[in-house]
Amino acid sequence: MKAFRLDELEAERAANDGAYLQFVKERNMSVGLYALDAGALDPQQPHKEDEVYFIVSGRASITVGMETTQVGRGSVVYVPAGVAHKFHHITEDLRIMVVFSPPES
Repeated sequence: MKAFRLDELEAERAANDGAYLQFVKERNMSVGLYALDAGALDPQQPHKEDEVYFIVSGRASITVGMETTQVGRGSVVYVPAGVAHKFHHITEDLRIMVVFSPPES
């Protein structure tokens, strides 16, 4: 078993000066914490893996392909592999748990 505390993951991510902290990488999936501050630009490019975003905190919009929706705490968004997607209009600091399958390379 591996168990994590969100506050400890956030502290580790911040200490490493990165927007993304991968904290699980297994044969069939990986999991990370992604952070975008209010007003930030999301630099993501399409990924080779399917992914699921779980919004831990914050508010923004996300566009996946040609569809846009608002997200906030508790929102879950699935993004198929290869599809363009971006968070934007970030009005509150976003903290997002990201699950990639297969694991992000």
